[in-house]
Amino acid sequence: MPCVSEPANEFVRLEVADGVGVLRLDRPPVNAMNAAMQDQLKAVAEEAAGRDDVRAVVIYGGERALAAGADVKEMAAMSHAQMAARAEPLQAAFNAVAAIPKPVVAAITGYALGGGLELALAADLRICAENAKLGQPEILLGVIPGAGGTQRLARLIGPSRAKELIFTGRTIDAYDALRLGLVHKVTPAEDVLSTAMAWAAQFAHGPAVALAAAKRAVDQGLDVGLDDGLVLERQLFAGLFGTEDRLIGMRSFAEQGPGKAEFVGR
Repeated sequence: MPCVSEPANEFVRLEVADGVGVLRLDRPPVNAMNAAMQDQLKAVAEEAAGRDDVRAVVIYGGERALAAGADVKEMAAMSHAQMAARAEPLQAAFNAVAAIPKPVVAAITGYALGGGLELALAADLRICAENAKLGQPEILLGVIPGAGGTQRLARLIGPSRAKELIFTGRTIDAYDALRLGLVHKVTPAEDVLSTAMAWAAQFAHGPAVALAAAKRAVDQGLDVGLDDGLVLERQLFAGLFGTEDRLIGMRSFAEQGPGKAEFVGR
């Protein structure tokens, strides 16, 4: 039976089975992300990060939407001072997802707009339904993306393409997203979750410390120059020689060839 996080998180929950944690958004009808939901997202992401029985994470919002964006009605009622105070916790929720030291895949069905796309951008991989609609429409409200969209989108698809999507606020379909490199794979809507689960499942018994190191090397290396990135890589690489999984992996390779190791995650 899957293990589900405590029901105090009304809009976001963590369901864990066989090493994979599904970070499930559930605020009908389209997962509009109000402040309470953002705070719950942070809490559940931190739970997934800290649980030893979670080796990989799938983000899923149901058949209709990953998330259609922020709760515009809530935002419309906020003053400048209120949003100035809220902006940091807003970003912190999405940063907590990006900081999960495990492989994370977003399973996108229906709408991934505004904050929904920003949530998908915080994942390591994005698998998209044929019916998906993606975009950063904040400019149409007189604002800009505020939960990482201007930064993560530009790093993923390049600044010029990111600017075009952000400046126009236009919505693109799944195959446009695939051509831009915004998503990694497009599948029929009924296959999105199972495809994402299969991708995550391959890490359920993987070398957890090495996977975390690989993710850290790539993510933090993007924020520094090449020389500093190589120093980071060297330190992480050498550090893995102190792990049990390194001994298991190299011994297994020598005795049985590649791909046969049974890792313990230490």
